[in-house]
Amino acid sequence: MKLRALWPFRHFGLKVLSVGLAILLWMAVAGEETVERGLRVPLELQQVPAGLELTGEVPTAVDVRVRGASGALSRVAAGEVVAVLDLRSARAGQRLFPLTPEQVRAPFGVEIVQVTPSAIAFAFEPSATRTVPVELSVEGRPAPGYIVGSMTSEPARVEIVGPESAVKRATEALAEPVPIAGARDRVRETVTVGVLDPALRLKSARSAIVTIDIQPAPLERTLHNQPVHLSNLGATLVAQADPSTVNVSLRGSREALARLQSDDVRAFVDVAGLGTGLYPLTVYADVKREAGVTRIEPSVVQVRISRGQ
Repeated sequence: MKLRALWPFRHFGLKVLSVGLAILLWMAVAGEETVERGLRVPLELQQVPAGLELTGEVPTAVDVRVRGASGALSRVAAGEVVAVLDLRSARAGQRLFPLTPEQVRAPFGVEIVQVTPSAIAFAFEPSATRTVPVELSVEGRPAPGYIVGSMTSEPARVEIVGPESAVKRATEALAEPVPIAGARDRVRETVTVGVLDPALRLKSARSAIVTIDIQPAPLERTLHNQPVHLSNLGATLVAQADPSTVNVSLRGSREALARLQSDDVRAFVDVAGLGTGLYPLTVYADVKREAGVTRIEPSVVQVRISRGQ
């Protein structure tokens, strides 16, 4: 039985088939033309030291010349050839790193002949952090008769990270605009927060809850022919304003203006310390209700002061 197991011609057919396939494969490979080809391949940066940041324009790809059988090169897929730079020796400032064919990963059968450029310059800065406010904005307009009131976010401030010089320049982080088109009531949205400077990033991925208060727009009302009062007139003097009445325009909520009466508004000029004569004086107004004076017409009146009889 042992002699039979060692018999050299056992499974002879399979052995012949294997040898034949090997010969055919060798002939196919040997028959392929060896070619060179240029490729644009990604540049992978590894081992950036902690506490340092890359600044300026950072290359993301390099050019390589590859050599191999035409069939092997035609089968190279995107991402199979990658240039790798180890930056663990970096320190702050301008630094130059060589790039050789040995630093390019490639599949079996593909030879790296040349890499362009042969060296790459990088600028490094110390890393820094800073807390900045979140800037809020809205998109659209509220319903007619309504305005945007206060805007708040939670959190109101976020921490940014990046090169020291860029961090010093940063003044704010931006939240996505909150849509308020047609709103009549408070709007609350969760939005993404980020920074526009590509050199900067948030210390952690961050969203914010933004609250926009929508309020009824203040209305305006004008009270006509309000008498001009003369304040602080001397005891022995008499005075007359020309014109003697003015129109007072006020702005406030619908409710406040609806309750407003003519007696709630007092237009006056201050004649304290003035003797006899003719004076152009500015008209002021006091309002008892929750409303603000927007204008007085005319804003100046002529006041004649004389001695009493």
